[in-house]
Amino acid sequence: QVQLVESGGGLVQAGGSLRLSCAASGRTGSSMDMAWFRQVPGKEREFVASISRIGGRIYYVDSVKGRFTISRDNAKNTVYLQMNSLKPVDTAVYYCAATLREATMAEWPYTYWGQGTQVTVSS
Repeated sequence: QVQLVESGGGLVQAGGSLRLSCAASGRTGSSMDMAWFRQVPGKEREFVASISRIGGRIYYVDSVKGRFTISRDNAKNTVYLQMNSLKPVDTAVYYCAATLREATMAEWPYTYWGQGTQVTVSS
């Protein structure tokens, strides 16, 4: 079993920055591709970014390209999402997810999910 715990969410003004962390326990983090998703109440969960197990493949949704950076530290079993130039539309609950398969933009390969961390961007 794998447990994922997100942290780093909060309230920030538009243009500000936050760094989210996702700590994995129960299985070696380097054996899994990881991703961040986000969800706004009443809407479907949306893919944000993914990173392969050794970091060689990274993908972003178009709306965050150039502003968000996903990275990982396998020695710490932790994945990060650095979010810069935040906009009110980035307000959502952000979820970390892990898969033993290859990361995709779809939810189905991800077996493990964190509990989510709220990010609120004020205008």
